[in-house]
Amino acid sequence: MEHTQRGHRGRAAILLSALLGVGLLVSPPAEAAAGDRAAARSNSDWLAAQLAEDGTLRNPLGGTLPDYGLMVDVLFAMHASGDGDLAAPIVEYIDDGGRTDEYFTWEGLVPDQGYDAIVVGGAAAKLLVAAQASGRDPRDFGGHDMVAETKAAIMTSGPDKGRVSDYSKDPALADYVSNNANVFGQSLAVIGLAGAGENDRPAIDRLVSQQCSEGYFRIFFGHVPTDETGDHVTENGRKLSTCDEGKEFDQSAPDGDATGLALSAMLAARRAGATGLDGPIDRTVAWLRANQKPGGGWGGGVSTEAPNTNSTGLIVQALADAGGAADAVAKGTAYLRSAQVTAAADGDGVLSGHVGAIAYDPESYRAARTDGLSGIDTWIRASAQASLGLSGVGFYDLTQGGAPPGGGDGDGDPPGDGDPTGDGDGDGDGDGDGDPPGDGDGNDTGDDDGNDPGNGDTGSKDDRSGDGVGDEDGGGNTDRNSDGSGGGDDRRGPPPGSSGGTVVTPATVRNPDVAAAPSARLAAYLASTLVDGDHVEVTENGSTYVDYDATADLVIALRTLGGQPRAVARASRFLLRPDSVRAYAHGAPYETGSAAYAAPLAKLRIVAGFMRGEDGAPTDLERTIGGLRDGLAALRTPDGGFADTGSYADPDTSVERHAWAILGTLAGSSADAAAPLRVLIGAQCADGTFPAKLDAKECETGDLGATALAVAALNGEARPAGTGAPGLAVAPAAAPLLNGPHTLTAAASTLRSEPPGRTAALQAAAGALTAASANGGVVRDAAGRVDPVLSARVASGRQAAGLDVRETSRALGALLRPDGGFAGRAGGGSHPPTSVAAAPGVAGRAWTSAPNSPVTTAPRLPAVGAGTAPQARIAGAPGEGLPAGPVAGGIASAAAALAAVLAIGRRHTAIRRTRPRGVAR
Repeated sequence: MEHTQRGHRGRAAILLSALLGVGLLVSPPAEAAAGDRAAARSNSDWLAAQLAEDGTLRNPLGGTLPDYGLMVDVLFAMHASGDGDLAAPIVEYIDDGGRTDEYFTWEGLVPDQGYDAIVVGGAAAKLLVAAQASGRDPRDFGGHDMVAETKAAIMTSGPDKGRVSDYSKDPALADYVSNNANVFGQSLAVIGLAGAGENDRPAIDRLVSQQCSEGYFRIFFGHVPTDETGDHVTENGRKLSTCDEGKEFDQSAPDGDATGLALSAMLAARRAGATGLDGPIDRTVAWLRANQKPGGGWGGGVSTEAPNTNSTGLIVQALADAGGAADAVAKGTAYLRSAQVTAAADGDGVLSGHVGAIAYDPESYRAARTDGLSGIDTWIRASAQASLGLSGVGFYDLTQGGAPPGGGDGDGDPPGDGDPTGDGDGDGDGDGDGDPPGDGDGNDTGDDDGNDPGNGDTGSKDDRSGDGVGDEDGGGNTDRNSDGSGGGDDRRGPPPGSSGGTVVTPATVRNPDVAAAPSARLAAYLASTLVDGDHVEVTENGSTYVDYDATADLVIALRTLGGQPRAVARASRFLLRPDSVRAYAHGAPYETGSAAYAAPLAKLRIVAGFMRGEDGAPTDLERTIGGLRDGLAALRTPDGGFADTGSYADPDTSVERHAWAILGTLAGSSADAAAPLRVLIGAQCADGTFPAKLDAKECETGDLGATALAVAALNGEARPAGTGAPGLAVAPAAAPLLNGPHTLTAAASTLRSEPPGRTAALQAAAGALTAASANGGVVRDAAGRVDPVLSARVASGRQAAGLDVRETSRALGALLRPDGGFAGRAGGGSHPPTSVAAAPGVAGRAWTSAPNSPVTTAPRLPAVGAGTAPQARIAGAPGEGLPAGPVAGGIASAAAALAAVLAIGRRHTAIRRTRPRGVAR
């Protein structure tokens, strides 16, 4: 799962979770079990109605391949409920159609080019369990021996010994593959091989090593530095860590989905004769019981900790299979039922056509009863996983032929007898992709297998396929290659010259607490869109890549909002890895020689600057910052511009690119930015705005987005050494200062050395921005609708000049969707790029005013007098005073002339990517 370049993991994890959480150890009484089976069968009927005639499910990310991971999850749910006949179309499509290689290899992504030699271990394991559950021959499933393929994916030597891995059978393609396999794929392999009577001890031991002493499992494998020697140590002195060893390196957060699936796997292995698992199983059961939420549900991993049906279904399945937790199973089952559409409650309502469907959480179900069902993909994923808990059939039993007759628990004993050897083995394949993006199963859109090449997985934990469809079990194409072939960890992006594709996000985004502040809700939404919790991915022309530029923008947005510190830290560390820096700022692997790009270097330096002094900062952070600083300085031209180098050098002369380079130059240092500032000031238009391009000639009016960023550069300065607070915060109403708490005296030395006209240019630009947002603090389009992106950008520029933008903050906060995001320009669901761009407006501040910002706001404009009204602005708004200054009159006239024109927000896009390279390097 390393980071392809754009996103697959979330979905798969969700489905895996759903599948793996059946456990039957201690079931409710027989009557309850029968009732649960009835609920599961109702769900299977609804799931069957969602299939196309050929048994496929549409890939929500588009492309030619269906969502294989989610299809397999649905297959598991149907067989667990005793309705395997409903899954016949799925089996026929995959097995009879000979399509397994489209899922567990990269063949589906890059047909007929030899990429069927690249295998995603988790996906192979998931298909093995699917063949067993459907009663097909696992040694000839879709033309492949899935037992052999799964065993071959378990490394027998080296640093990954015992790990179910992504690898290439062809040495010539080995460099394309990064081993992104995770605990979901590991668990599926243990389950499938147990079902085949071929327990693999190294694989079992490697799985158990991912359990922390508290009893939970983590989802991702991690490497740690070591002084040990041997073939288990990598060339750079690192080893695959245990869960406890990874704690020191922030690698071992608890993951409910992974824990449920791992429990199912250990139970399956024990049923198949493996010894030494009693202790790990007991610790897992104890941890799960202790961490059940008061309402009966469980959460997943980082960013999906809130209780949900995806995680709960996976865990209930496993606990039922383990036994000794009848009370927890009963409460979990009740939680699942509380989110299901039923004929009794909904037969005459707006959900009458969806009886049997299960929502992501009870709150979503209650909302749907009034507003109707929306986001069908999310409901399918949640239903498939939650249903496993209702069926009470473990994965091991599924591998032995499916659900036992009569709604029993699978061991032939009375339902709920608690017999760990019989009821619901909980083998659980657990791809968990019905979970919300980032839920920990990795896939979120569908299958946890991790492979899902192009299968529409949309993001399973395990899927590193690069198709953006991701599945937790690893079946996805973990491709991180720019070619989409699925190299998983390589941080390549799409070839330079390509344009940003469809942003890959987990299929389900949990709704933040609606009572939370808008900034907290938006931060939670943005964090939930991170693939694997640390980066953004996009899909373009059927291939999926890491979008480094969007990841950097999202990190800065979260810094601005002041929320989700764990997500900020993880994504920042991801961006500052050497391979990420090489890809984003230096064009790897496309550049054949030396190359460097100004805007990426600047953004990375800002990201790094925020981390100074924080816990968890990389040990070599200062060295990284020095390299970024020197790299950016080397791009300075004699006239004060910045010129990229390399075959894919960006010829862009945009004001925004230049402003980012200035801000990167200022970040955390006293570097001289006078010459670049003179270039910027020289481009200013007559009305105080800045044009989109630096080389615009004698412009009358410019671009509001470019103007906002130019203001940040004009009023920025390096944060004083040893301070963590920003130079300027939003001034409270009781202290109506144009420039916050600063005084001109404090900045006297700074002002003396500034380029001529800096303050005048700042005043003019701030006045134009104020005029553009004079109507309620927002900018509107030609149809009179609020433009959240442009409103936020204008607000960030105004606040960077020291102005109060709380009016904008209140207006945009009211526009948040229920899940905490913003809709795209075309309407519809929440749109990550739009939501990132809107962050400063909701926060009511620019990132330069955020805690620990390496660039702060300087007091360059005259302070407002004591008698000035609260929330005073620079100029143009009705009833507001105009501060004294060299261009005060010009600002007033410019504001009056531009107000009507600028308010429509022309020529602006939600996210302007100045270089395609940034999308995926």
